[in-house]
Amino acid sequence: MTCDRSPRTAFFDRNAVTVAQELVGMTFTFAGVGGVIVETEAYLPDDPASHSFRGPTPRNRAMFGEAGTAYVYRSYGIHWCMNIVCQPGSAVLLRALEPTDGIDEMIRRRGLDGTRLLASGPGRLTQALDIDLRVNMQPLLSAPFALKPGAGSVSIATGPRIGISQAIDRPWRFGLAGSRFLSKPFPKSA
Repeated sequence: MTCDRSPRTAFFDRNAVTVAQELVGMTFTFAGVGGVIVETEAYLPDDPASHSFRGPTPRNRAMFGEAGTAYVYRSYGIHWCMNIVCQPGSAVLLRALEPTDGIDEMIRRRGLDGTRLLASGPGRLTQALDIDLRVNMQPLLSAPFALKPGAGSVSIATGPRIGISQAIDRPWRFGLAGSRFLSKPFPKSA
């Protein structure tokens, strides 16, 4: 399945590695709840770790849809994961946010007191924002989603993706350098 790409989706209709880097520092909210994106991972169609590697299926068909839409799936039968579709067969996994909007609601949903662990991991992020399969294939450029540019340039940390068993050597995990809201610290440079 392919879609015509609209000018509104031009930011997303690019290589997922580039989009993943540029999303770091942007503010992402769902129904007014969210924060600054501090960690992402890129997945491409020729990537054995990507859900699209073997082609379209009912589960991954969102990855072959319009750029700038949500691809939501359940990981290990427990946690929802939120991805943003880029070029066909590619997506960016949102791994962590620094909470800034609707913090009280996130605390209630997650049952935590502090903010550091509210959205520091893909499953925590979706639980804090109340994202699940009902938003799969929905456009991120309209309500209840909002994505806003950051205040300026940010320093990006780069490293191998985590939580996967194939293509683990690809440095396609990106994070806001020094953020305490990352799901896992980046390896120290040699």
